[in-house]
Amino acid sequence: MVLGSENMKIACITFTKEGLEIAQKVKKDIGSNVDIYFKDDLKENLKDKIEKIFYEYNCLIFISSAGIALRLIAPYIKHKSKDPAVVVVDDMGNFAISLLSGHIGGANEITKKIADILKCTPVITTASDVRGIESVDMFAKKYGFFIESFEDAKKITSMMLEGKRIGIISEMNLCLKYGNIVKENADGYIVITCKESFNIDKSNCILRPKILNVGIGCRRGKSKEEIINAIKSVFLEEDLSLKCIKFLCSIDIKKDEKGIIDACEYLKCDFKTFTKDEIEKVQDRFDKSDFVFEKVKVTSVAEPCAYLLGEIIVKKRVFDGITIAVSKEV
Repeated sequence: MVLGSENMKIACITFTKEGLEIAQKVKKDIGSNVDIYFKDDLKENLKDKIEKIFYEYNCLIFISSAGIALRLIAPYIKHKSKDPAVVVVDDMGNFAISLLSGHIGGANEITKKIADILKCTPVITTASDVRGIESVDMFAKKYGFFIESFEDAKKITSMMLEGKRIGIISEMNLCLKYGNIVKENADGYIVITCKESFNIDKSNCILRPKILNVGIGCRRGKSKEEIINAIKSVFLEEDLSLKCIKFLCSIDIKKDEKGIIDACEYLKCDFKTFTKDEIEKVQDRFDKSDFVFEKVKVTSVAEPCAYLLGEIIVKKRVFDGITIAVSKEV
């Protein structure tokens, strides 16, 4: 989440007049997605209001002491993959401190930007940042990878802090900011793969790139369960990870197909549709179906839609009124 983006909700929480002035400056520079909570707004039911703010916003900026901020948020902290970014600024505007969720939540990055706005000193204490190392979770965030295990990511990052030899096994050509990357005899590995199964006898962290796209053709009214089961069957047979799915895609007359929409929600991916004209441009590359043409006026749906998003790696499979094809971004 990028500071100032439309999707990021920011709460500035402050208890002094000087803090309010700082909050107003932050809001002016960042934009309308910043809400200010001053002491008068928090006077009653402070605990309940802080709890609501903690779960409702992507970033909390406390303009107060670090101790106050810590005591207020402590009951609600769960895990780095879920907690919002928390930044503390003293009410004289001398320091901006990254307090919680520095990497995944983006608190370190936000701290630097707040420091630029206020012309103050950023304070970042995460071990990888102070050493100039790109931690595994920051590397994954930069490229939009799904982290298979946060414990494994933490272990590999700890090895990097110790200067251990790290190997990268990847389906993509990427660069990690770390000075001891090796091609062989590594102490641990970062594995970037769409393959579901991967065995290695050294410490490793598996990252899932969102580069697979699933083309779907289906009869009207197919359920979420039927569509998901069809996708799972293909991915199991091909040894592919569901966590690598970026889009489910189909022809635009299916844009309101509830089964596909619900399947997207289950798979945590987006739904993309293509027009008849877009599909017609590539449909001759694939087997034709008179039945499909009669229904939607193109000769194929699943394969052309998948192809429009990448290179076909799984040709169409048919499951009782559902056709699945898979492409991979190149």
